[in-house]
Amino acid sequence: MPLSEAALTTSLPTDREPTLRVVPMPSDVNPSGDIFGGWIMSQVDIAGSIPAVRLAKGRIATVAVNSFVFKQPVLIGDLVSFYAEVARVGRTSITVNVEVYAERGVEREVVKVTEATLTYVAVGSDRKPRPVQPGQG
Repeated sequence: MPLSEAALTTSLPTDREPTLRVVPMPSDVNPSGDIFGGWIMSQVDIAGSIPAVRLAKGRIATVAVNSFVFKQPVLIGDLVSFYAEVARVGRTSITVNVEVYAERGVEREVVKVTEATLTYVAVGSDRKPRPVQPGQG
């Protein structure tokens, strides 16, 4: 039995600030009227890259989307908030978890719409992997 929309209603995290906030536009919809999954994936990659760039203190490259779960559709007019948090730091890699929430409607109902884990690699000007700066993390 599918969960009702009310059962999926939640609240925005209060223990951290969003990394990115975006309002999808009509040009971002698929033929069904929902926001394209690819648009959401792109925004998740941007949000995840922000703490990775800060930690790497320079250029990074996305090397893996370890997991990506779409829980609810994103709709035109939703205020979409992306919360990115470093989960793991390796010698050259940084793994980031991203949670995505949508605020919708007049009541500003909050729904968790997506969660993902991505891995980035710190790269030098030659675009080859380089160590993440020591003393970071």
